[in-house]
Formats: sequence, C-alpha cells, structure tokens
Amino acid sequence: MEHSHRYTLAACLSLALLLAVPAGAFDQPSVNLGFTSFLDGGPPAGPGFYFAEYVQYYTADELVNGPPNTEVNVWASLNQLIYQSNQPLLLGGKWGLDVIVPLVSIDSTLLPDSATGLGDVLVGPYLQWDPVMGKDGPRFMHRVELQSLIPVGEYDSGKILNPGSNFFSFDPYWAATFFFCPKVTVSWRLHYLWNAKNTDPFVGSGADDTQAGQAFHANFAASYEMVPKKFRLGVNGYFLRQLTDSKVNGSQVDGKEQVLAVGPGALFSFSQNDHLFFNAYFETNAKYRPEGQRFVLRLVHHF
Repeated sequence: MEHSHRYTLAACLSLALLLAVPAGAFDQPSVNLGFTSFLDGGPPAGPGFYFAEYVQYYTADELVNGPPNTEVNVWASLNQLIYQSNQPLLLGGKWGLDVIVPLVSIDSTLLPDSATGLGDVLVGPYLQWDPVMGKDGPRFMHRVELQSLIPVGEYDSGKILNPGSNFFSFDPYWAATFFFCPKVTVSWRLHYLWNAKNTDPFVGSGADDTQAGQAFHANFAASYEMVPKKFRLGVNGYFLRQLTDSKVNGSQVDGKEQVLAVGPGALFSFSQNDHLFFNAYFETNAKYRPEGQRFVLRLVHHF
C-alpha cells in the first residue's frame, strides 16, 4: 500500500523554455509513477505502524519533443512512515496517515549543474476498508487517500534544476486489489492531479507565475504467487496523461505530457511483517517529457 513520487526533472517549468519547446511542457510535479505495484489495495499485516524505504534509479537518453542526445539520470531515496488505525471513521473505512520524505539527486547532460537535496514532502490521510472475504481468502480490498505534495523541498529560482517544485499539488487516488483466486491478483491505483501556481518560477523564464496542467495517472500490476506466502512474480506498469493546458502568466500554452511504461516485477515476503519489492519499467509513447527506464527497490516493515 506504500505511496510515493517519481523524480525526473523536478517539476521545473523553466526547463521547457531552455529546450525550445512549448513553455507548458516538462512541468508536471513528482508523482507516483511505478513506485507501488502488487497487492496495493491493502496493508500486508493489518493495523499498526509501517516503514518503507524506496530506492529508485531512473535514466533516459531522450527528451521527447526536446533536443536530441540528451541524457537524464535520477537517484531517489524515499522514507515513508504509515500509521494504519483499527478505528472505523466513515462508511466502515478505517483511518490512516501516510508521510513521505524524499531525498533526490538529478543530473542531465543538457545542463552544467545538478540538483541534490530534500524533495517536496507528501502527506496523505486515508481510509482503508477491510478485505471482502471469500471461501478461500480475500477477494477484494481497497483504499482512498487524499494526497498532497507540500512544497518544502529545496528550491532556488536562480537554478534550472531543483529537488522541490515550489508549488502545492493535490493528488488524491483510489487503490484496489482484486483476487481472481489466492494465487492470481490484479491491482490498480488511479490518481487525479491538480497543481497550484508557482509564484516564483525560474528567473530566466521571464514569467511572473506558472501553473502546470491537471493530469490523470495510474499504476497497474498483475501477479502470480509462485511460492505460497513467500514469492510472487508479475508484470507492472504506469500511465500519465496531462488533461489540461499549463499556464504562464495566466495564459494557456501547448505541450501536454504523456507516458506509458510496462515491465516485470517480483515480491519477496520474508514474513508477514517484512517484504521486498523489485519493479522495472520501460517507457514508451512519451510526449513532452523524458522517455527511459525506471528501476525501483522497496523494503516494507510492519512494527
């Protein structure tokens, strides 16, 4: 059930201007693209505290609709603390709270500088419903979370690349897992993203304010249990599509982002309280954003 962001070009609207593409392109904030996958609809061990550590490597040698022969490399470490209560709050859903603190390192051959530091913090209250049970075990489990990206990450309007975005984003989602049988599952997480204005954009852009467009993004995964309660294999993917134009000084500009990625994944369960995920993604059909490969390692512990 862990949640997180993607960290590529760190939500830098000014980069689009330098790339000689529409000023609204390459401006989406860091969101969860591929960080969550199998059995995403519920916690693995019931109520209590969870800690998750994510390590991601992302690499791309193409900026679609940007200059050719451009490489982007990102390392991200995300530290996540979740509390799942056992107290129903609304319509039988039990309340919980999710907090993620990211550390990010970004560099690109296009630019002489790199960016390393604290990224924007994610805070998300949520409701988790108990699994719907069948005769052989759970059949369906799901959750709704009201995620927000709080712009406390390192940001300097004089720099092209920044770990922080310098604007607030609201990114609620619905996550669910359906069990065809105890061994075969499908999971999904559906987000709708809204972005506030950046009132202090990159000084080289000449803009007083910018605002990234609204977007839909989703994670999806299917898994098969190879070893009972120990090991699952499967396929996982993500999709993002920007739905509305971005704005510069209140005026709409062209350049909607899009990407699709699919790849293999595995889940190792050492006990009910300790789990290790590995997911790989290979991007395609990108527009106005990097197109590359993403590799995610995630360790989850229930206290």
